[in-house]
Amino acid sequence: MKYGYARVSTDDQDPALQLAALKKAGCRQPFTDHGVSGAAATRPALARCLKALQPGDTLIVWKLDRLGRSVRDLLNILHDLQGRKVQFRSLTEAIDTATPTGRAMLHMVALLAELERGLITERTRAGVQAARGRGVKFGRKPKLTPQQLRHARRLIDQGERAQSVADSLRVGRSTLYRALQRAA
Repeated sequence: MKYGYARVSTDDQDPALQLAALKKAGCRQPFTDHGVSGAAATRPALARCLKALQPGDTLIVWKLDRLGRSVRDLLNILHDLQGRKVQFRSLTEAIDTATPTGRAMLHMVALLAELERGLITERTRAGVQAARGRGVKFGRKPKLTPQQLRHARRLIDQGERAQSVADSLRVGRSTLYRALQRAA
């Protein structure tokens, strides 16, 4: 039996293109993960799909990166399939593990997919560093302004309870303490 697996990384993406290709390839029962990154450890539909596969079945994906993003993850899945005598096909890359050429091609494409992921990560880090260099601040905005912190410090120094000051500023006491400590 031919099983298909499709995955989209965000909930607003549509797997229709993948599902149409899988149906055209003869898959009767496609499994689909919505809003799940390829790097995610838990992919519920993929787990159900892998569990359903029996010797002689074929797992078909639209594109290799839909199955896994890292070479290790991908090769672990494919090695498991091979040990269970399950064939694998990737439609876009025309990889079919039923042939020696297909198996060799699979390893090369998987390596290139990991290289691409590494390059994306590298470019993202470089972009973040460049933004920081331009003064862009990342993370959550502080709950208290410098003016509020000065006022809070003054009230506490005058003997006001920290809990009362925090309540008046509509923050928790621990938030006030952390902000005062950072400002010191």
